[in-house]
Amino acid sequence: MNLLITSREQILAELTEIDSFLNIIMSENAEEAVQRGNDLAVYVARTGKLLADAKYWLNEAVKSKVMQTLVETAKNAKATATAINALVNSLCREERYLVDWCERCNRTATHQLSWCVTVISKAKEEMKMAGMYNNKK
Repeated sequence: MNLLITSREQILAELTEIDSFLNIIMSENAEEAVQRGNDLAVYVARTGKLLADAKYWLNEAVKSKVMQTLVETAKNAKATATAINALVNSLCREERYLVDWCERCNRTATHQLSWCVTVISKAKEEMKMAGMYNNKK
């Protein structure tokens, strides 16, 4: 199977760009909502892929020979499962951070896309109401 896994560096670069976009405050202008919604739909898809790639890198880090050796050493030292998990989480903190950031960006983009739909629906309803008012004159 030929996997097209995004590098950790590229994930970080893309998340930085996406996060900047997500931190822009949108007006209630319907045209802006349409354009932003188009961009957000792409970002929802992309952050989903980046999330899968970040999880791949996290899984690679967890299963590495170094990690296996550390787990064995911890077991031989009679460490608890909680202590071993804390050690693994600490050693994989950068990969876990990318996973968490991807999830946050994906959720944020999804919620903002819903907001765009709401703004567009509101504008449609206002146009409909304005048309009804104009027809009664």
